[in-house]
Amino acid sequence: MSLLEFFHLRENPFSITIDSRFFYNAQQHAEALVRLKHAVENMKGLAMVVGDVGAGKTTLATRLLEELETGEYEAALLIVIHTAVTSEWMLRKIALQMEIPAPGETKTELLTQLAQRLEEVFKSGKKAVVLIDEAQMLRGRELMEDFRGLLNIEVDGHKVVTFVLFGLPELDEVLALDRPLQQRVATRFQLTELDASGTEAYITYRLGIAGSREAIFKPETFPVIWRYSKGTPRLINILCDNALLEAYLRKQERIEADLIHEVAQDLKLGT
Repeated sequence: MSLLEFFHLRENPFSITIDSRFFYNAQQHAEALVRLKHAVENMKGLAMVVGDVGAGKTTLATRLLEELETGEYEAALLIVIHTAVTSEWMLRKIALQMEIPAPGETKTELLTQLAQRLEEVFKSGKKAVVLIDEAQMLRGRELMEDFRGLLNIEVDGHKVVTFVLFGLPELDEVLALDRPLQQRVATRFQLTELDASGTEAYITYRLGIAGSREAIFKPETFPVIWRYSKGTPRLINILCDNALLEAYLRKQERIEADLIHEVAQDLKLGT
């Protein structure tokens, strides 16, 4: 009997793989979505979401992208994977996401192509939105100047693109490399950790999506999970996933607080 069969689950409820079906719409995430959608609907130009590691920024970005997949938007998501990103790399990635068939080799060519494409999208009646995850890795004054240059493009007094940046709190320092750009931030939202009740609701929600109809975690486990995870969604997932595995190996149908303590110690999670 597999772990999923043992707990009567259809799928893993605590996978760290991004899946919007498991998006827990906590109050702060719901508020963040409303604010970000307001920014893109009204073409505010520049919006940002910051939060610590594991706070749910990538999940939020993915959810926002899905909600923008309508005939009204030309939306794209770019994930920065390292800090050695050049201006040309970023512009070329944006160009590809915006469906420019043959992006140029030089920055001048790329900027010209992007300006033309963004004007094209605007005149078609759509709104161009570029979401950038891990934006704190874009550490360079030239990169920030390029963002500002694209935000300067207007048609009939209207901006033709909105950038939504997701990153760690140091994203504020990155934007400060270009003060005029920093002053253009129209919306800024900071994700914080879940509280104890939010942690319980998060776990219960994910279990429900995975098919659980039984109380796998005893009530006393939730404050313990919150204490070890500090309410960080990624740590909650890791802790609960390991607790499920350990309970399965021991053939325990319900998870108790003592097991959470053991698993947290194995994972070197402090209190």
